[in-house]
Amino acid sequence: MKTRLKSRRTRKMQFAKRLPKGPTGGIELLLIQSVEDLGQQGDVVEVRPGYANNYLLPQGLATVASEHHKRMVEKHRSKLQALEKAHQSTLRKYATEISKQSITIEANATAEGHLYGSVGAPEIAEVLKKNGISLKVDQIRLEGVLKELGLYTVKFRLSSHVDGELKVWVVPTVGADVAE
Repeated sequence: MKTRLKSRRTRKMQFAKRLPKGPTGGIELLLIQSVEDLGQQGDVVEVRPGYANNYLLPQGLATVASEHHKRMVEKHRSKLQALEKAHQSTLRKYATEISKQSITIEANATAEGHLYGSVGAPEIAEVLKKNGISLKVDQIRLEGVLKELGLYTVKFRLSSHVDGELKVWVVPTVGADVAE
């Protein structure tokens, strides 16, 4: 049993050693897809080993920046840019469609209009999902949770170049006693 664990650990360490080092000691990777706050598709970036091994490589967002991969990207850069442009255009249309939506969230509130709890990004994403729009919780940009009844303009981000706004009504639960 120990030999099996040791061999796995050794293989993992050998894999980590094979990744190319950048000029400042990080791991040099080629981005397969654009990653927010890191770079665009086709960029060669240098990241920390943990970020590379635990996120970028397993998610398929990046690959090892070998000379072969760099040549392939240069060869197909125009196709990649056309694909990225088409993807951004699709996201802009989707953002326009979402921006036309106005959603209503019911919540228990006091007579003064203060919520007993709060409304956050998970609740907004859930209501949008019920309306047939899929937004991840981390794509919804709230400055803080919503703690009062009223109309709010909530921002969302589909990519680093595509943002939008959505109207959210927070209303008292039907049948609840709110001040006259």
